[in-house]
Amino acid sequence: MEQGAGRGTGPHALLTSAVQLSNTACRVTSVKTTAEPYPSAFEAPLAAQFQMFINEHRQALYQCLEGMSDSEARRPLVPSKTTLLGLVKHAAFVEQVWFNEAITGRSRADIGCSAGPDESFDLTSEDSIESVRADYRRICAESRTATAGLGLDDVVSGNRRGPLPMRWIYLHVLRELAQHCGHADILREQILADRPG
Repeated sequence: MEQGAGRGTGPHALLTSAVQLSNTACRVTSVKTTAEPYPSAFEAPLAAQFQMFINEHRQALYQCLEGMSDSEARRPLVPSKTTLLGLVKHAAFVEQVWFNEAITGRSRADIGCSAGPDESFDLTSEDSIESVRADYRRICAESRTATAGLGLDDVVSGNRRGPLPMRWIYLHVLRELAQHCGHADILREQILADRPG
């Protein structure tokens, strides 16, 4: 992600992530913190820690497209629709469902996201690494804005499951992103292993 793009605003903005790209994979390797307002991530409020881990996984998904060609990013390596580019599109869908629909109550059609998770992996002819990354950056920024004033015990009611506390939503999104980071890591390793030389 662009320098500073993973940072929030306000008192929870101390946490940013670092992602290492190797010849075979991309993995979250360290956490950087600013000096203010908390001396370390471990002493930050729980909400800030949740946001730190979510931001790390956002960054890892974004970076797993680094150095890929568009054809590599679209390459299907499993029987499902899962591709590197599709994973980032799906992650954007996850952000919109949980940090837009669930909070605002707006419909998915109004938000402009896919009707369901399966469709969120679909790639159009216009989709490219550049365009999908730009959409993901924008949507993640919108998510940070939408959640900035909400506490862990605040309850939102826009999701189809009914009223849910933000604590549950953060944990659910973190679980999804962590799962898809693992998928992306394996796909990237396979793609790079198939390159000549």
